[in-house]
Amino acid sequence: MTSLSRRSRQYLWATRAALAMLAIIMFLILVKLGFWQLDRAEMKEQWQSELTHRQSSAPLSYAQLVSFPPTDKLTGYRLSVSASPPSSQIFLLDNQVFNGRVGYLALQPMQITADGPWMLVELGFIAAGLDRRILPYVDVIDKEVNLNGRLYQKQANPMSSALMPESGWPKRIQNLNLGEISQLLGQALAPAVLQPDNLEGIDLPHPWTPIPLSSQKHRGYALQWFSMALAFALLMLYSIYSRRVKTPTKQQDGSIKNNIPHRTNIDEMTVANVNKTK
Repeated sequence: MTSLSRRSRQYLWATRAALAMLAIIMFLILVKLGFWQLDRAEMKEQWQSELTHRQSSAPLSYAQLVSFPPTDKLTGYRLSVSASPPSSQIFLLDNQVFNGRVGYLALQPMQITADGPWMLVELGFIAAGLDRRILPYVDVIDKEVNLNGRLYQKQANPMSSALMPESGWPKRIQNLNLGEISQLLGQALAPAVLQPDNLEGIDLPHPWTPIPLSSQKHRGYALQWFSMALAFALLMLYSIYSRRVKTPTKQQDGSIKNNIPHRTNIDEMTVANVNKTK
């Protein structure tokens, strides 16, 4: 019986130790997530400052643009070029949302120099119709134009970055994969897309979201994680305290003492007082 009781106590302590370790790990994870969001907020602030600096700087030349290393971030730089359309081919980037409407981002390949890489120019956002089988009509650039605008590079989709082009033109695509577009066209492409300030004869909106989540949102998420960590810690402390209060302790004389505070028996005290009065 004593051996069974000892094993029960050992099992109980092992279970409590495992739960305590799990609680500590969970608390540390919540705190780490909070600090990770703060780090993200700081990165976004630095990136926003860099974007502001790039927007206020002088525009790049096309030669400067194509000389950047492939790993450099080019979003936010301004560019001024003269471009002509080698064809009327249009790409429609699917699953785009602007002002609550679902549609496409229209992109047209443009030739900048006679022997240099082509460049994708954003024509703008166009809403999709009710029938996905019918693609919207898009006005294209049909002559040489002077373009002034800002550059951007879309982040790769972590689930799938494949182009997934459909047949025919305009060509619907699922991701802005410049490498696969270059292979499809059989022509080298500049490493960024140009979003022009305006296009003569084409009046489509140009969404601009270089930072999907602002630093303020990341700080808000950090506050949520820290609040969850605090609430979890308080819950664990309350659980430990309540268990200690309810657990009986063994006295030196072998008797068992219950840690739950005794309540005064009001009825017995009332009867005793009545008897004394008599």
